[in-house]
Amino acid sequence: MIEIKNITKKYNNNIALNDISFIVNKGEILGFLGPNGAGKTTTMKLITSFLDADSGSIEVDGLDTNINSIETRKKIGYLPEMVPLYDELLVYEYLNFVAEIREIPKNEIKQRVKNTMSECGLMDVATRPIEELSKGYRQRVGLAQAIIHRPDILILDEPTTGLDPNQIIEIRNLIKKIGKEKTIIFSTHILSEANAISDKIIIINGGKIVASGTPQELQQNTLQEILYRVIVKGDRTNVLNALNHAPNIERVKIIAKEKKDIYRYEIKPSTKDDIREAIFDIISNSNFKILELSRKKVSLGDIFRELTKK
Repeated sequence: MIEIKNITKKYNNNIALNDISFIVNKGEILGFLGPNGAGKTTTMKLITSFLDADSGSIEVDGLDTNINSIETRKKIGYLPEMVPLYDELLVYEYLNFVAEIREIPKNEIKQRVKNTMSECGLMDVATRPIEELSKGYRQRVGLAQAIIHRPDILILDEPTTGLDPNQIIEIRNLIKKIGKEKTIIFSTHILSEANAISDKIIIINGGKIVASGTPQELQQNTLQEILYRVIVKGDRTNVLNALNHAPNIERVKIIAKEKKDIYRYEIKPSTKDDIREAIFDIISNSNFKILELSRKKVSLGDIFRELTKK
């Protein structure tokens, strides 16, 4: 549905995107994840033809955006980070205006506006001025203008920025509902957001793609490191000595002091096997008291922090 091929984009001497390539399949929800300034918004503006790339190409439904920008724009609904709403208009007036500039037939506009407001949960505020709406409802209006022409593709730039937790859940559910029938790319720097909504995630940092895959694939394949956390009562020098000389342990370090002679240790194994039983035996056989032992699972947050380190 969308194919990005070797795209590079510079702003003066600053490289915003550095030879990136990826594909978004039809009906897929792609989470575009990265820190601020990573290149997410630039990528979206290139797909929607708001910007031109310095090199590379973008195809939308088989059409090159450089050659067929008008046709590809018709296939896309775009929600920018800062939604350009007309505050003085009523909600239905604004959507009528959008429908007209999207060249929806005049005899269909009234019903199309009504259906779109219903889909986006706007019927209760249809006759209210946009300037009186909460941030959550303004985002709903933004989504409504993006889908009113029934595009096959939605590009959503930071759609939950500035929303409270309840509003985030509402917009997230709305995106998932809309995503059942469309191809969606949405950008975010919120890890839980990408994990909750996406079929596939791309992590971008410094204008380069540093990882991609399903949330499950990223957790399984991107970081191979497994860590163990253990709280032990006993002389720390002797505890460290016992653990450092044990088999299948690569590294041990103290990460916190709980109280006198009680420390929290982090253990990196040299094997993929579960070594919790061995750790327990080492500590108990050395006459130390073990107060807690856990195996640290790799989370999407761990992956994000590791891959976006400067």
